[in-house]
Amino acid sequence: MPSEPTADQVALFALKVWEYKQGESVSLMVHLGDRLGLYKAMAGAGPLTAGSLADKTGLHPRWLLEWLRSQAAAGLIRSDDGEVFEMPPEAVPVLSDEGGSLWFAAGAFAGAAVPPGVVDRLADAFRTGKGLSYDDLGPSAAHHVERMLGPWSRLALVPVILPALEGVTDRLSAGARVADIGCGAGVALRAMAEVFPNSTFEGFDPSTHAIARARERAREANLPNIRLHEVGTEQLPGDPSYDLVLTFDCLHDMPRPAEAMAAIRRAIKPDGTWLIKEIRSSSRWSENLRNPLLAMMYSTSVTTCMSSAMSEPGGAGLGTLGLDPELLERMCTQAGFTRFAQRDFEDPANLYYEVRP
Repeated sequence: MPSEPTADQVALFALKVWEYKQGESVSLMVHLGDRLGLYKAMAGAGPLTAGSLADKTGLHPRWLLEWLRSQAAAGLIRSDDGEVFEMPPEAVPVLSDEGGSLWFAAGAFAGAAVPPGVVDRLADAFRTGKGLSYDDLGPSAAHHVERMLGPWSRLALVPVILPALEGVTDRLSAGARVADIGCGAGVALRAMAEVFPNSTFEGFDPSTHAIARARERAREANLPNIRLHEVGTEQLPGDPSYDLVLTFDCLHDMPRPAEAMAAIRRAIKPDGTWLIKEIRSSSRWSENLRNPLLAMMYSTSVTTCMSSAMSEPGGAGLGTLGLDPELLERMCTQAGFTRFAQRDFEDPANLYYEVRP
């Protein structure tokens, strides 16, 4: 029989549980700070009171004071007295610099983990085994992913990652045909289409909400070299016509990733390049435990990634951390690819792979 826990052990365990509830509450405050422009107003402004922040933003000082105190208690801004507050310089790239920082994270906070109706469906998924597609999460999911991945697409993809791939930027400059599989709201497509006007960029995604948003944003940016298709990967053209194929953090979301890889192999030119971006993970639990955000990764898998990967009968259900380098290489080989190179761009969350026929 296990021994009875001491009062101290129970108290420590209760504290651990409540810390997760605290994280949920702080997440909502981060969302509000981003949504209301509070972080941008505080960035580089020096010490501020609730009243001076109210003058800058036009918002109610009493509400601002409570928000400021919550942020100071969470350690996200500084305050010695609970009356005067300052955003530390290291917080600026993470919380306010959406346009210029790869570390920007505030866009990932959508205000709540999932809407109440989605919670009910997730609970039912535990009984039925059938998950929710991204469209089942509602139109806000596409916006959420767009803001979360936007800085990476603008600041890393075009200036850093594409030039590191053999011959890719030369082909894009001359005029290439590119397929972005699982393109979402088209952030990466827009970043590339602006810099390489001679190339044609085609986005494929089964999400009605994501493709609608991608079309709207492409029109706003006046980018006629973007074409969008509301279809899954299996419906790629069957002839080898693409110079470059991209799959960014989406293979593990797919119900049938092996079929998607086979379709990509048919669609890519013999001298083409497939760039894969996938979550940094291992097949070994002990190695994954080194990730300080592991609990969030698995929780996200339940609500989105694994759920999407099981949204169709017989879905693979890989989930957020389910496509480690060894498995990915094995699946690429089975799909008919012969060259597989892992590329590490010092991205703490992702690994990259340069794959060729």
